[in-house]
Amino acid sequence: MKDFTGKIAFITGGASGAGFGQAQLFGRAGCRIMIADIRQEAIDRALDALRAEGIEAEGIRLDITDRAAYAAAADAVEARFGRPPHLLFNTAGVNSFGPVELSTFGDFDWLVGVNFGGVVNGMVIFVPRMIAAGGEAHIVTVSSVGGFHGSAAAAPYCAAKAAVINLMESYHQSLAKHGIGVTVVCPANIKSNIAEATAVRPAHHGETGYLVNEETVASLHSIHIHGMDPLDLARHAKQAVEENRLYVIPYPEVAEGVRKGFDAIVAAIPPMESDAEGARSRQEALANWAASRTKMFSQGRETPA
Repeated sequence: MKDFTGKIAFITGGASGAGFGQAQLFGRAGCRIMIADIRQEAIDRALDALRAEGIEAEGIRLDITDRAAYAAAADAVEARFGRPPHLLFNTAGVNSFGPVELSTFGDFDWLVGVNFGGVVNGMVIFVPRMIAAGGEAHIVTVSSVGGFHGSAAAAPYCAAKAAVINLMESYHQSLAKHGIGVTVVCPANIKSNIAEATAVRPAHHGETGYLVNEETVASLHSIHIHGMDPLDLARHAKQAVEENRLYVIPYPEVAEGVRKGFDAIVAAIPPMESDAEGARSRQEALANWAASRTKMFSQGRETPA
C-alpha cells in the first residue's frame, strides 16, 4: 500500500503511546482514523489533538477482550465510514512485572487476555469483513522483542507476545492471496504510559502475585522515558506497510540477543545424517497431507478462512 489518502484506519490503544503515534502519522498521510481505547478521557484528549491537526478522527471506548463490544465497534466503523478499515492496527497492550513463580491465574488471564486475546478478537472480527470488502488492505500488529525469548520477570507478557508473532506469521501466509498484507512490529522500548497499565486491570481478575506500588511504577517510567518516540516507531511501521514487509524490529541493540536465541534453537537440531530416512519419510508424509488439503479446498470440501 503506497497511497493512504482516504484510507480508513482502526487503531486499538490509539489514545496514547504507540497507538497515538500511529494515529498521528497515518492521519497526516491522509487516513481517516478511528481510535479505540479503554479510557474515555484519553480518547477525548487524543481526538482533540488529532482534529487540531486537521485529521479526520473518531473514537470509541473499547475493552478489546470483550468480543461483543468489539463486534459492535466493527459495526460502528462501517456505519461511520461505509466499509471496514483498510488498515487494522492491533496496538493495545498491557504489562506487569514480577517473578513467574508468583504469577496468579489472574495475572495470566489479564496479560494474555489483552496482549494475545485482544489481537485474536481483532483478527477474527475484522479479517472476514476486510476480505469481503476487497481492495488493498493491511494489518499491523504490535508484539514485542520479548516475544522472541522468555523472561523470568515478565513471563505472561512474553508468552502472549510470542503467540502474537506466530499468529501474524500464519496470517501473513494466508492473507496474501486476498491482497491483505500483514506486519508485526516488535519494539524493545517505547516512550509510553504502559507503566501505568495496572490502573486499568479489571477487578474480576483478582489479586496479582507481583509487587505493584508507586515505587515500581516510577521505576518503569524511568525506563520508558528513554524509549523510542511513538512517531518514529510509526514511521517504521508505515515503511513496512509500503514495502509489504512482515517484520519491523527497529532496535539495533537487540540484534545480538535475538541472534543468540535463534542460534541456540538451530544448534539443538541434529544433522540430517543422524536420521536421514526418518526425515525423508516425515517430509513425504507432510507433503502428501498438504497436497490432499489443497485438493479439498479446490473441490469445496473445506472452506478456507
